[in-house]
Amino acid sequence: MQKGITFEGFHRGDRFTTGRRTVTETDVMQFVCLVGLFEPLFIDAEYIRNESLFGERIAPGSLTFGMAEGLTVQTGIIHGTAMAFVGLERMRLYAPVKVGDTIQVEIEVLDAKEVKSRGGGIVVFRQVVRTQRSETVMEYDVSRMIRGARQEEKEGRSQ
Repeated sequence: MQKGITFEGFHRGDRFTTGRRTVTETDVMQFVCLVGLFEPLFIDAEYIRNESLFGERIAPGSLTFGMAEGLTVQTGIIHGTAMAFVGLERMRLYAPVKVGDTIQVEIEVLDAKEVKSRGGGIVVFRQVVRTQRSETVMEYDVSRMIRGARQEEKEGRSQ
């Protein structure tokens, strides 16, 4: 995978689009078991069919978020340059992701502020998760500490 973009390479208004990923029943069940979300909404087929709002299995919002973050990493834009997850704001869930939905993330740079003491800066991204039907299911702003070009050069020389 190529090296990610350094702090100086991100500018307000830059846009990126991730690859796509289809959410499977196995994804949902493995995630639910891994984190302990043993709610009827996720594990009880009769409840899902007869009592839930959707009548079919849906992915927990936290799984959708995790997959969106994975798709973001897979773009390569922060590969090796992301230093820390700084914060999450303004998360909104608009619709459920259902088993069989394919999601993709549209990423926009909202802001970039240098943090000299850390050798880079904080970049704020707006991430919009959409299904194969172009339906927005989730939107959030995430801040990440991104390594600066000088820090990259310093570390490149020491290797």
